[in-house]
Amino acid sequence: MAYVPHTEAQFAEMLEAIGVSKFEDLIAAIPDDVRLQDGLNLPDGLSEFEVAREMRNIGAKNRNAVEGLSFLGGGSYDHFIPAGVGAILSRSEWYTAYTPYQPEVAQGTLQAIYEFQSVICDITGMDVANASIYDGATAMTEAMLLALRSQRKRSRVLVSDAVHPHYLKLLLTYARTSNIDIQPIPMVDGRTDISALKNALNEDVAVVMFAQPNFFGILEDAPEIVKLAHEAGALAAVSAYPVSLGMLASPGEYDADIVTGEGQCLGNRVAFGGPYLGLFAAKEKLIRQMPGRISGQTVDKHGRRGFVLTLQTREQHIRRGKATSNICTNQGLNALAALVHIALLGKEGFRKVSEMCYHKAHYLQEKICELDGFRLLYNQPFFNEFVIETAVPAKELVEKMGKRGIFPGIRLGRFYPEFEHALLVAVTEKRTREDMDLLVEELSNL
Repeated sequence: MAYVPHTEAQFAEMLEAIGVSKFEDLIAAIPDDVRLQDGLNLPDGLSEFEVAREMRNIGAKNRNAVEGLSFLGGGSYDHFIPAGVGAILSRSEWYTAYTPYQPEVAQGTLQAIYEFQSVICDITGMDVANASIYDGATAMTEAMLLALRSQRKRSRVLVSDAVHPHYLKLLLTYARTSNIDIQPIPMVDGRTDISALKNALNEDVAVVMFAQPNFFGILEDAPEIVKLAHEAGALAAVSAYPVSLGMLASPGEYDADIVTGEGQCLGNRVAFGGPYLGLFAAKEKLIRQMPGRISGQTVDKHGRRGFVLTLQTREQHIRRGKATSNICTNQGLNALAALVHIALLGKEGFRKVSEMCYHKAHYLQEKICELDGFRLLYNQPFFNEFVIETAVPAKELVEKMGKRGIFPGIRLGRFYPEFEHALLVAVTEKRTREDMDLLVEELSNL
């Protein structure tokens, strides 16, 4: 009560209006043995100046991966963000915009969403896309739910063990609370085991889910996975790394049904892990089952082009408990950042960034593998990430390099106990040859 800005007289007046004599009467149902008897054990209050100084001291303990030399990846990447992205996002009509349920006052926001959807369809090769979802993990989970809704007579979900472990955990969490039967498909040499997938497929499988590239940076045999899924009557859902689509075949080209992904790599900073945006696109036949909001193009009574939220019967604010989707929002500013970023790059620039990531990663991999005690764990095709087996525990290596302002990659022991000597290294277009040579030199001195 000490932090509520009312006087004792006002407290008494409110309590009298409620019909109790004291505040304790309102919490009488809470047992004494679970109450704090002596209050919170907090230090004395600080002045504004002291609080600011304390927060600066705490903040100084952070190590800025972007300002350092970062080879971190695993779903969050240090890509170059043109200054135009921040300049456009900082305009007040964008960062103060409210949800665009009233098209007559939200044409700018609706058009931006429409253009974002169009760009996502372009790079994924899909027919339709939504305005974005919360992040890549929830987008993948929504793909699973869509598949189960559209394949009502099928109840099993096959998920590659090579997807991001956080994504897999979220899928399993949803499955546990919704009685969904998920069967992980094991890996062989860092890729989805095609033989195991064939054996697991039957008429009860609703969808096959995988990542391209997968969590280890390796390129899956996506066309074969999709083909096998379709032969069994199941849908195929791929979680794609958007930057790779400037160079790799789009999911639409190998006939995937649903495409999801993490959009952080498009105009959004690493930013302590969020906020990010989930990408979601699909074939047109699945549009009525898609989650989230969709901006559509229309004309008014005068024949002028305009934009509206369309197919809204899918959403919670219309149908509530019977809704296809309970997602009624999107990551508006993050999606706008992605749109601006891609627009500034253009088609050729987007492809150039993708090629730079690919070639620089392969250069670094070759240089590291020339060192004693380091080797490529999986001899498979990869895009811009690869796994290096280290002579010393990867945790020890990461800690030593971190003290020098170098972040050499993600130690896979965080996710898999058996991979204590494995390091996931990512390379983006920001890494120069000098940066990569410095990493190799530092590794050789360990």
